[in-house]
Amino acid sequence: MTKLGEILAKRSVNKSMVARRTGLSKARINELTLNVSTKLRADELYLIAKAIDMDPCELLTLLYGHLTLVPQVD
Repeated sequence: MTKLGEILAKRSVNKSMVARRTGLSKARINELTLNVSTKLRADELYLIAKAIDMDPCELLTLLYGHLTLVPQVD
C-alpha cells in the first residue's frame, strides 16, 4: 500500500467516491493507492485532496514532506 493508500484508509475514504468526484478511473485510484512505483501527478493530488475535503498543501506535505535537498558543495 502506498502512503496515499494509507491516508485514505486512515480517513475511511471510499475509493469509488473519490473516483466519481475526481473523474479519475477506479483503476487509476487503485493504482495510486496500491502500487508504490506509480507516480502521482499534481493535478491528481489536487483533485483527490478536494474530494476528501483536505487542503492540497497538507496532502502534499504528508506525502512528500520527508524529501530534502541535496547539500550544496562549494
